Amino acid sequence: MRVLIAPDCFGGTLTAPEAAQAMADGWRAAAPADELVLRPLTDGGPGFVDVLHTVLGGTLHTVTVTGPLGEPVTATWLEHEGTGYVESAQANGLHLVGKPDRRPLDATTRGVGELMVDARAAGMESIVVGLGGSSTTDGGKGMLEVTGTGDWPKLIAATDVENPLLGEHGAAHTFGPQKGASPEDVAELERRLAAWSDEVGPEHRDKPGAGAAGGLGFGLFLLGATRVSGAGLVRDLTGLGRAMADAQLVLTGEGSFDWQSLRGKLVTSVASAAADRGLPCLVLAGQVSVGKREAAAAGIEASFAVVDHAGSVEAAFADPAGTLAALATDVARQWSA
Repeated sequence: MRVLIAPDCFGGTLTAPEAAQAMADGWRAAAPADELVLRPLTDGGPGFVDVLHTVLGGTLHTVTVTGPLGEPVTATWLEHEGTGYVESAQANGLHLVGKPDRRPLDATTRGVGELMVDARAAGMESIVVGLGGSSTTDGGKGMLEVTGTGDWPKLIAATDVENPLLGEHGAAHTFGPQKGASPEDVAELERRLAAWSDEVGPEHRDKPGAGAAGGLGFGLFLLGATRVSGAGLVRDLTGLGRAMADAQLVLTGEGSFDWQSLRGKLVTSVASAAADRGLPCLVLAGQVSVGKREAAAAGIEASFAVVDHAGSVEAAFADPAGTLAALATDVARQWSA
């Protein structure tokens, strides 16, 4: 049996390549004769540059930029055939700020702008900015303070979600709490984003992806960026479709398979591609809160949670690779031909 393994990263515990390897190790323990093809992926968030560099090659440029709370951080962007690939999370990622230190009202996208400026200065004909996993909710204001609104090469915003800037499904209400925002903070962030968009570009705030990365998508739209699905872009660049051609089963996964996953994130992009080819797709995730009916509507045959298999969140976090591998072994016993 030929099994394609194409997961995203698992939050702050496993990179996409590490998750893919853990799934493969676990699967082989139960089905050693199966042929496994590993294609670690990303939806534009953490791991965007690493995954693309693994697949495409190219040149990595290392830059010191402003972190989300003003501290210097080291970040890299990828140059490949005249295109610069920027991972915004390297400059404003949630993983850069410990839980006790999160200040969502102060976090800035300034460092993202500095990465973009470095790519432009290197002569890139186009710049692709991967969005996701941010600690910021500034609507791209910090970025624009660095980039200005003058002439830019072709810009593409590779977003991990389709959310608008404002409202119940916007940047502040949907993602603010996971960045440490209290209900009062969420209300203030929403007010700031509304005032900012009124001032500089109300026509962009309802576009799909405007709310990605705390409104960084909106800021990029102000610079003339075109939006694409980050998951779809990586799927194409990594040749996922070709890898599916001979597969009989597809495995994907992420840290938390929840309602946000159904709004343009990687697992649903993989499931859609599998469904187009009539392939069953399974999700192995740290936690699962999507119902069977909703998952089936997204093209997912079944989903499995590491936390349930390991017995607790604590056990899952104590050995992320080992518990994911153990889950994959159990799933292989059920699904391997």
